[in-house]
Amino acid sequence: MFHLQKATQVTSAESDQKGDDTLLGLAEHYRYPPRPAEGPGAAAPFVRANMVSSIDGAATHDGKSGGLGGDGDKTVFRVLRGLADVILVGAGTAITEGYRRPQPDTAFAGLREENGQAPAPALALVSRSLSIPLDYPPLAHPETVVLTCASAPADRRAALVDAGATLIDCGDDNVETSKLIETCGDRGRPRVLCEGGPSLLGSIIADDLLDELCLTTSPHLVGGRAGRIATHAADDSDDGALALKGMTPAAIITDDDGYLFMRWLRHGRSSIH
Repeated sequence: MFHLQKATQVTSAESDQKGDDTLLGLAEHYRYPPRPAEGPGAAAPFVRANMVSSIDGAATHDGKSGGLGGDGDKTVFRVLRGLADVILVGAGTAITEGYRRPQPDTAFAGLREENGQAPAPALALVSRSLSIPLDYPPLAHPETVVLTCASAPADRRAALVDAGATLIDCGDDNVETSKLIETCGDRGRPRVLCEGGPSLLGSIIADDLLDELCLTTSPHLVGGRAGRIATHAADDSDDGALALKGMTPAAIITDDDGYLFMRWLRHGRSSIH
């Protein structure tokens, strides 16, 4: 049976010009599922990813995902960060996209205080090679962590530590996604927002750790050889494709620039509305 699901339309505007009512309305729409105030469930991570792609599935334009974005996408990006405890991102993606340390957003200050959250989400950079510039600005901040593995190059490890970085091993030979997520919870950051890149998201999907995908579809066709929002080495193995991971559409929003914003929940998760 087919169901006609009408999209909710929101008006686009520059993200920093959005009124608090609009931002908090979107925050209510995107809020994380409720969790107990204490006990094991309070630390259990909920993993949300936020990604953008073109109509034809390209994850980047001119080498950056930001090339596909618009004002509405920036607003949703701001809201999702305003709700998260930690931004989990591949170090290469963070450097390419020009990430800086997340700052407190006054629009969400009251909501974060009510939820017992820090004023701003922390930044967790994922890297096996540790090829992060030593002068990368967020690196030395005490709330920034670099999640790596024990076999990462010893010289790069020493150099990053000398530069003030905090390194945490999440595996021996490789960075294990289950330990990445577990570390976020152990550090009191259970509301996880993954912003890619494709290899990191692909690993999270392959290990069946993704609870929700917030996908922006940019109203453009790209063509060419641009990659997808998620990739994984197992796709090219002799064993064939990875198993399908079922998701359920929870909501659709559009804006007046033609962008489409969808929430997809893992099968078995129900909408919190």
